[in-house]
Amino acid sequence: MDSISLVGLTLAVSAILVGQVLEGGHVGSLLQPTAFMIVIGGTLGAVMLQSSVRVFRTGMQMIRWVFMPPPLDYESLIADVVGWSNVARKEGLLALESQIPSIEDPFIRKGLQLLVDGVEPERLREVLEVEIDTWEGQMKQGAKIWEAAGGYAPTIGILGAVLGLIHVMENLADPSKLGAGIAVAFVATIYGVGFANLVFLPVAKKLLGVIGTLVSMREMLVDGLVGIANGDNPRIIESRLKGYAG
Repeated sequence: MDSISLVGLTLAVSAILVGQVLEGGHVGSLLQPTAFMIVIGGTLGAVMLQSSVRVFRTGMQMIRWVFMPPPLDYESLIADVVGWSNVARKEGLLALESQIPSIEDPFIRKGLQLLVDGVEPERLREVLEVEIDTWEGQMKQGAKIWEAAGGYAPTIGILGAVLGLIHVMENLADPSKLGAGIAVAFVATIYGVGFANLVFLPVAKKLLGVIGTLVSMREMLVDGLVGIANGDNPRIIESRLKGYAG
């Protein structure tokens, strides 16, 4: 669990609600189902229109990374690579074949399999880097649907505000209906700007950060596997890989 994401979201929402109360307003006045439907429904529709099914599905699935990111443990991966290096140095590359079935990550499994198959170091690097670039591109496309949502939401909020004002103008003769229309107008704008800056854009940045870390870890793995293929000393490999962890 990424606690800082939960704390950040809670803090942002609480600050707005507490500010509303301190100004003498009521929290209930910010709860407008119609405005919520306009902003969220309109933003979702716009994002779906610009995206393919695959990209949209990827972006939706990635939202869990905001609160439960994938393992980002450099030290553990470095220890694994150094262990493989020691085995290969003592028993040969073929000795690593028995460890492949126990590895869950398909990228790591593929890299080890290429290593066991005796692929040349530079060819090994080339194959794995192509896969990294492809994977990174796909993940960034998914993350950017949240960035797109952050761009659309404020405009949809303004659209909701205009609709509310139209409703007000249509009912000028009936003062009892003016309050609801004005509320929808202003709250729709709040929802649009609020969701964009408190949810959608931060989520996009968070996901891009996670993707960057995962790419760095994969590049580190490739460097380690190439070092094993070249027969480098395990200590040299370990020292080089620690540079990725900062």
